[in-house]
Amino acid sequence: MHAAAVDRVLRDAVRSGALPQVVALAADGDGVVYEGAAGPRVADRPGPVTADSVLRLASMTATVTAVAALQLRERGCLELDAPVDLYCPEFVRLRVLEGFDGDSPKVRPAGARATVRQLLTHTSGLGYWFLDPDLLRWESVTGTPNVLSGSDAAFAAPMTADPGTRFGFGIGPDWLGRVVEAASGLSLDAYLDAHVLGPLGMHHTGFALTEECREHLVPVHVWDPDAGWVATRMDWSRDPDWWSGGHGLYSTPRDFLAFQRMLLAGGSLGDAVILEPATVAAMFSDQLGGLRVPAILRTADPVMIHDCAPGRDVGWGLGVFVGNRERPGGRGCGAAGWSGVFNSHFWVDPANGVTAAMHSQFLPFAGPAATAVCREFERTLYASL
Repeated sequence: MHAAAVDRVLRDAVRSGALPQVVALAADGDGVVYEGAAGPRVADRPGPVTADSVLRLASMTATVTAVAALQLRERGCLELDAPVDLYCPEFVRLRVLEGFDGDSPKVRPAGARATVRQLLTHTSGLGYWFLDPDLLRWESVTGTPNVLSGSDAAFAAPMTADPGTRFGFGIGPDWLGRVVEAASGLSLDAYLDAHVLGPLGMHHTGFALTEECREHLVPVHVWDPDAGWVATRMDWSRDPDWWSGGHGLYSTPRDFLAFQRMLLAGGSLGDAVILEPATVAAMFSDQLGGLRVPAILRTADPVMIHDCAPGRDVGWGLGVFVGNRERPGGRGCGAAGWSGVFNSHFWVDPANGVTAAMHSQFLPFAGPAATAVCREFERTLYASL
């Protein structure tokens, strides 16, 4: 591995202002092949970001929750094609939002019962406020908080389509966390600690931070035209009503690499057997059938996310995106992974026997400069292997 070229990509990204800080790692079947970092943990303060710095996984949490659900399926405790309301009876109260009559939401009953599999594949009809203007307006006119609040009230958010009729990123993984709790009889944090995080040695990953871990937390940064990158106090609720299966985990880049390596190895890492190889293969198989991931995702909340293009050759598996074609100079066909809204990204590439991640902590997600850095990191990494 020729690390110098990859190091240069990271340093140049921070020096140019494209990113406030960055940590990147890669591993193959034998172990870590690259680890590098650039920039300060907190803008304008001493102390570098490192692979042991603590950050918010955000939506990458959803892949961990998906693994928990698939474990329960292997153990006969959960049926993927069962209705969500079999495990969470309150789900039957959800309606489909069709628009507004003045400031009054117009809703109707759903045309089908959403399944657990549809929570995993983002085809349940649930959405995200930052990608759907109607959901954003619904929250405003009803005074209902979104899932980042940690409030139980967030689960009142309506569907935006009938289950099974279209693909759309949304709060399905948050509902999936509740399904895991119902099927296992454990709280989500306890289940993950016992059956995923603990066995993988991910002892710096969890929903709640000790004060010692909080000292290593990377703040969420935003760009100020006059001051440059500025650290904010933005964070998850410290006392939520529920643990979020869709966004709530904190971790370190080094910890999360163990999870990636497990997936690369087909479900095991060392003596820890998390999933069967056939289950990982199903995770990494496009599950959408005749549905498609939109070529462009339009933002409804530019503070959170830019317009972004997932790519024309991207499908969706069980808790991960799936690349349906090889990227020239990069990951192979069948590579899978996901991203977090604070600009962390990971992928697992079985065709080339490698997994990699690039982590930062800033908003909005998927800006042009940050996207260009991700692509350059990938190209340089594969050229250096």
